[in-house]
Amino acid sequence: MSLISLKKVTKRFEVKNDTILAVDQVDFTVEEGEIFGIVGYSGAGKSTLLRLLNGLEETTEGRLTVNQQEIAHLKAKELRQFRKDIGMIFQHFNLLWSRTVLENIMLPLELAKVPADKRCERAEELLHLVGLDGRGSAYPGQLSGGQKQRVGIARALANHPKILLCDEATSALDPQTTDEVLQLLKQINQDLGVTIVLITHEMHVIRKICHKVAVMEEGKIVEQGNVMEVFSHPKEEVTKRFVQQETFPEVVEENTLDYFSKNYTQGKIAQLTFRGEKSKHPILSQVIKEFDVDISVIQGQIQEINHSSFGTLIVELTGEEEEIRAALNKFILEGVGVEVVGDE
Repeated sequence: MSLISLKKVTKRFEVKNDTILAVDQVDFTVEEGEIFGIVGYSGAGKSTLLRLLNGLEETTEGRLTVNQQEIAHLKAKELRQFRKDIGMIFQHFNLLWSRTVLENIMLPLELAKVPADKRCERAEELLHLVGLDGRGSAYPGQLSGGQKQRVGIARALANHPKILLCDEATSALDPQTTDEVLQLLKQINQDLGVTIVLITHEMHVIRKICHKVAVMEEGKIVEQGNVMEVFSHPKEEVTKRFVQQETFPEVVEENTLDYFSKNYTQGKIAQLTFRGEKSKHPILSQVIKEFDVDISVIQGQIQEINHSSFGTLIVELTGEEEEIRAALNKFILEGVGVEVVGDE
């Protein structure tokens, strides 16, 4: 069942004598129980799109439905009630420094006029859920960045939301803490059934926990789909750059294959992509035995995406042109993705 649906959603801002098109004709749906990632560089329109989802910004055009409610039709009181079903996690935590951890978590419950004993009980439950037992009396200034974000997550869950919106929730954290927070979000999704929509500029975050991804550029969704499919067969240039930075971080600006072809000139350079069980099979050795080619592995790695494997190899094939072509065709027949320098 679709919990979130956007159809030709557009958002314009009027600034002095200029019009800024922040979100441009966006279409996508998020199913109940999914972790849906929106990735894009700074200025792509991600944050504006997120603010549309919780009604902090109004759409200029299009239809936006969340939890079977069309946000544009909600009156002020209805909008306040609607937002109780949506939790928000921020990049810089947004905690009240004069309040203890427990008091920060109880804040949404205070605003909802929940009785004091119920507030405390719920906050203690959430402290345990996010792994901060015994830290309720501490103040935010006494916590690490990862612990602060755990408090932010606990606070976002206080009112039993159906949806969690994450605004660059791991961007201020180091890599190890990022992975710990992502694992916590994944656990919350699995154990509580909370639907998560997150925005990020890091493909690592998408790969770690998302089921589906939408790629934004200049306010538009330029590509979207299952994370494994987008990783293994990126179509748009911006998507290829994101996947390239995750897979081959040393290649910053250039096309991956062009970058390696400059230093390996004896044969033909190809990128091979393996999905699922294919990443565990000895396909390289089989091809070398069957065809009169030499295959040198230049670089490669295997990554995990949603309990499946995704492998990428950059290889150089040397030998007669006919044998190289036959070897590449064999890879394709075996279900391996093949991209070759110079091929259209």
